[in-house]
Amino acid sequence: MTRPYVLLSVAVSVDGHIDDLSAVRFPLSNAEDFDRVDQIRAESGAILIGAETVRTDNPRLLVNCAERRSDRVASGRPEYPLKVTVTRSGDLGRDLKFWHCGGRKLVYTTDSGERALKLDDLADVVSLGGSIDFGALLDDLGARGVDRLMVEGGASIHTAFLAAGLADEVRMAVAPMLIGQAAAPRFLQPAEFPGGPARRFHLEDVVKLGDVAVLRYFPKITSG
Repeated sequence: MTRPYVLLSVAVSVDGHIDDLSAVRFPLSNAEDFDRVDQIRAESGAILIGAETVRTDNPRLLVNCAERRSDRVASGRPEYPLKVTVTRSGDLGRDLKFWHCGGRKLVYTTDSGERALKLDDLADVVSLGGSIDFGALLDDLGARGVDRLMVEGGASIHTAFLAAGLADEVRMAVAPMLIGQAAAPRFLQPAEFPGGPARRFHLEDVVKLGDVAVLRYFPKITSG
């Protein structure tokens, strides 16, 4: 069984935050970077975000460019990638935009979360047992034919993939601003990562998009 290629996508401030503490999503990306993200979505078999991000941001998580959607259909793919979320508790309401836009939806959860979810026909639900095993999640996606998985956060999800050594690539857009709030969310949470603090990722390239720098890292290749 072949697991999908896993690409983590994130936008951060220069001081490493992914958002501020206001009730409105902080605008880190610019128009060129949003278009880059849309292209990656169009190239993906599935897009994954955590349940907290679904609840907080209430995203539609779509490929916005009609031409890219048409190209997907012409190549034999669904118009939209599979939309995936992960919840331990099953605390996801039926009114969220995630369920009502785009194509198929898939929820990975625990046994208790499966009992709590009341989604009916809005999504397929897969229990991973007593806890969330991200390796098992990738095995299941591979069995469903997903070749590329784009992970858009949030912090706990990105941390889980990197801590388990499951991320093949990180695309990090760095915005030229400082948030400076100690309690504001960051890209990653504290964890024990493979290789520890001395391990260096391989930096493949850096692309300038307006005032945003996009760094492309390969975590499984070390730089020495």
